[in-house]
Amino acid sequence: MSAENDNNPLPEELAQAMGAGEDELAREMAALRTEAEAQKDRALRALAEVENVRKRLERERDEARTYSVMRFARDLLNVADNLSRALAALPADARARAEDSVKAVLDGIEATERELQAALARHGIKPIEALGQRFDPHLHQAIAEVPAKGAEPGTVMNVVQPGYTIGDRLLRPAMVTVAKAEGANPDGEGPGPNGAGSRVDTKV
Repeated sequence: MSAENDNNPLPEELAQAMGAGEDELAREMAALRTEAEAQKDRALRALAEVENVRKRLERERDEARTYSVMRFARDLLNVADNLSRALAALPADARARAEDSVKAVLDGIEATERELQAALARHGIKPIEALGQRFDPHLHQAIAEVPAKGAEPGTVMNVVQPGYTIGDRLLRPAMVTVAKAEGANPDGEGPGPNGAGSRVDTKV
């Protein structure tokens, strides 16, 4: 009888063994929860990285689509300039006296210019509003300073060649003349369009 009792754990020893088992199980469960949280965090980070890559690729694709035509667009601007010059070369009174055949040609040139401008606009190419605006070195290229009584120094007085943007980038600056400050030196030295006392580039 005593030998049989020696082979069976005492109630206190059994409780200790069970308690130790529960502690070990709790530690394992805690470790599993920690690992699960770490796996979840890594998965979320991976998903966020994939989303960032997707957005970056879409942005690069859109930029490539918009700006890949910049060189071709600049060439088209030369065509637009020539059409404008052709129309401006004929005074209104001369046009009024012109024969019907000449008027038809002029009407055709005007229609071509309008269609060209519409095509440029469809591709995000827009003219820069310069006349009467404050000189902006990021959008305008000053080719001369001119006396302009009553005008604020640095105001764009004349647009020699229109400028254009494509998307949010500058395609071609507007070539302009700007009002110079009173008392500025006639050789171009003076406050300058940006009020910085710089010499204005007079090369067209």
